[in-house]
Amino acid sequence: MSEIVMLEGHESQSVLQTVAAERAPAIMSYLSKDKWHVAKVVMRELSGGKLYVEGCHASGKPHPINIRVDQPVGVNFKHAYGKFVFDTSVVALEPSPDPAAGGTIVLAVPDRIGVVQRRSYFRVNVPESLKVKVVLWHRTSQRKSKGSGHEYFEGRLMDISAGGAQLTLPMKSSETDTSGVSESEFRKGQFIGVRFTPMPYETPLMFSAQIRNVLPTADRAGLCLGLQIVGLEASDEGREVLSRLAAVVDRYYQINQSSGSHREIHRPEPGPNASHMPAGALQ
Repeated sequence: MSEIVMLEGHESQSVLQTVAAERAPAIMSYLSKDKWHVAKVVMRELSGGKLYVEGCHASGKPHPINIRVDQPVGVNFKHAYGKFVFDTSVVALEPSPDPAAGGTIVLAVPDRIGVVQRRSYFRVNVPESLKVKVVLWHRTSQRKSKGSGHEYFEGRLMDISAGGAQLTLPMKSSETDTSGVSESEFRKGQFIGVRFTPMPYETPLMFSAQIRNVLPTADRAGLCLGLQIVGLEASDEGREVLSRLAAVVDRYYQINQSSGSHREIHRPEPGPNASHMPAGALQ
């Protein structure tokens, strides 16, 4: 069974020292005013019980991050044989040695860090023998602010990894159709809540995710969402969910292998049914 292996003491410090010396990229997540934020950072230095990081764009250019002292954060980065995760807090905000940079975030060095094998971050299709329903929700807009403040949608899980997922939802067939969704319901960059039950009679898994892409399926009957799971490294409870996700990936892979379905994939590509592919995927 896949799980998170915890490194403590010299082992964890050695890993952090190495990635800081290499100025390795990392992802930092934090919850502010009930909203998740995700930022790309670069490890810069480990010294005096503090880890110094700087924000950056995907292009590698410095980028300021709106964060405060004492803010709890989660950090994950790739290194060697796996993906490493830990939670800590911001202890100081300092100007960067580079005047053009967006400033330095000083983090407390964690007592321990977890590591998940990289294979858990490869996407695997949900076995054809399983029809896994997924429920997702997001805060309503002002025009729909009455009631619970949330709308719930039901779809089908197509593939999963410890870091992301792909799912499909039925599209509305008409203006009066209340069982489906419209393309305008979701947008790239939006944060949503997700819940699904990996195997019958198991306890459901629940987590937050950011929408990375929204595309109609090839048959135009559904909407395909590509998701990046966020925030699991930021708490013990989140890491338990991450450990379960890693186990689900391994279990689905084994089921696919035993059924002769060799469909493990390494990125959010189309699901097992051509009708569920995003439009244009067959071109």
